[in-house]
Amino acid sequence: MSLGLTAYGMAATLPLTENPSADFSDTPWWVALIKAVGIFVYLLVSTLLVIWFERRVIGRMQQRPGPNRNGPFGLLQTLADGMKSMLKEDITPARAEKFIYTLAPLIAATMAFVSFAIIPVGGTVSIFGHETPLQVTDVPVSVLLVLAVASVGVYGIVLAGWSSGSTYPLLGGLRSTAQVISYEIAMGLSLVAIFLYSGSMSTSQIVSAQSSLWYILPAFFSFAVYVITMVGETNRLPFDLAEGEGELTGGFHTEYSSMRFAMFFLGEYVNMFTVAALATTLFLGGWQAPPLISGINDNMFGGGWWGLLWFTAKLWMFMFLFVWLRGSLPRVRYDQFMRFGWKFLIPITLAWVVAVAFIRGAQLGFLGDSRLTIAGRELSVATVVIVSVIAVVALAAAWVWDDKRAARAAAEDVLPPEEIDPFEDGYPVPPLPGQRLVEPRQRLAATREPVLTTASSSPTGAPAKEEDHG
Repeated sequence: MSLGLTAYGMAATLPLTENPSADFSDTPWWVALIKAVGIFVYLLVSTLLVIWFERRVIGRMQQRPGPNRNGPFGLLQTLADGMKSMLKEDITPARAEKFIYTLAPLIAATMAFVSFAIIPVGGTVSIFGHETPLQVTDVPVSVLLVLAVASVGVYGIVLAGWSSGSTYPLLGGLRSTAQVISYEIAMGLSLVAIFLYSGSMSTSQIVSAQSSLWYILPAFFSFAVYVITMVGETNRLPFDLAEGEGELTGGFHTEYSSMRFAMFFLGEYVNMFTVAALATTLFLGGWQAPPLISGINDNMFGGGWWGLLWFTAKLWMFMFLFVWLRGSLPRVRYDQFMRFGWKFLIPITLAWVVAVAFIRGAQLGFLGDSRLTIAGRELSVATVVIVSVIAVVALAAAWVWDDKRAARAAAEDVLPPEEIDPFEDGYPVPPLPGQRLVEPRQRLAATREPVLTTASSSPTGAPAKEEDHG
């Protein structure tokens, strides 16, 4: 939250652009309730469709048909799976904390729906004679609300792992919590550039500011960082490290079954739609048509119910990206993923935010002639842009060099021994490449010839006599 307030303070120092906000003056409470129910139904139907879509697309990528039995083209397969989850036995572990065990999936599922309330899915429409925007609500810090709700959703994950009373869910909950918190920082930093360009944190005003130019062009680096972080935020491949079956047996929801497991499943897919909707709103003009098309006929393509169509089309572009990544990339290693977030994404995004602040300040022209004064010298916009780009590239090059240097140092410091005893720790260990096995101590002891001593006993229990060899 402090990150967003800092960004709000930076944006507040700049002149605000004249972008109209959503007008809810003609929206009674029952119309707002209808819109909330409509958003809920929209997300539920979209979730049913995207699960079918994901299975069909990945099936095509792997040269298999995918679901094609229940309903036309297998469209009812997801509905059948949902009914199966409702009818399955709901098992609660004996050592689980019953109340927290039930509360965790509810938190994970409901928080995903709350974030969608501030997303404008269309323009102003008429509902039962009332002119209202296709948005449940809007506040001056709407984007911060999404980040705050996402932070609360982390509690569902960590509480699920802790309340299960098992080791593997606890490890999965801790791993997923660390992953989500780490990538929320980079995600929040990537959005600061949008606040600086639009001069607002209101989603409706950000959409209005993109009527002539989508922010994916001036804030291209922020868009790239956001796409990476939104995949990590939703625990999707190649970043589904909380569900690494090889080491965690399924992650924080290992002990869940029936509808409580389905709640986590639903929350994951709704979160995908939420982060994709936020990307559409902040970078792709939201519900607005592309500038060239909307310029032909604003009344037909620019707003109203047409906006819902454009918004849905952009949203499904991101959903296809999620599916494409899952079917194409392998799971990354956890330490590499965390190092990438903390040591690369966060520092380079900070440098990008500073660069955008200088560029935006030069464009607004604090001196009235689009020039900026730094250390007593006047710099043009082109100079500030070039210096900022060089700074970001230099930071990236320094990170790559540091990473390679650390890898070389680790390779030199940790050298495996040339000879190993496979039974040294009591259980067989296979040799690494370049190693050779030595004869185990147990085998050496077994092959030694026995030595006769005076302490040896006779079968009758009396001490054996020493033989006189003359």
